[in-house]
Amino acid sequence: MTLKVTKTDVWATEIQDHPGGLAKVMETIACAGANLECVIARRQPDKPGTGVVFITPLRGKKLLAAAATVGFNETQRVASLKVEGGDRPGLGAQLAQAVGAAGVSMRGVTAAAIGRKFVAYLGFDNWDDANKAAAAIKALARKK
Repeated sequence: MTLKVTKTDVWATEIQDHPGGLAKVMETIACAGANLECVIARRQPDKPGTGVVFITPLRGKKLLAAAATVGFNETQRVASLKVEGGDRPGLGAQLAQAVGAAGVSMRGVTAAAIGRKFVAYLGFDNWDDANKAAAAIKALARKK
């Protein structure tokens, strides 16, 4: 099986949890030319009235400057991998098993399948764990 595993930078900012809170920050970076691959937004239950949005990628001086105006910072506490390839039943379980067998706990997972392809973003507490997970996923790909 072919799996592409790449390190990816994830950017985050806090948003107001009210109508238009997400739209405000997204409009700012869209006007600067953002072409995002992944957006994850959610409420922060420990901080009522706020949410957080994670995005990737952000590249280029103009886009980074616009993102900074609405509070985006590169996440320093989350090491992230992007995994993509052909989708098939049970693949998510196999990925999770490979990472777990490598002794690594994932901080978070976001995944989607569109047609016959899938993409997953895996978050880890540090780059050492992310590197171990990447090696385990690549080994899984070689087995099949």
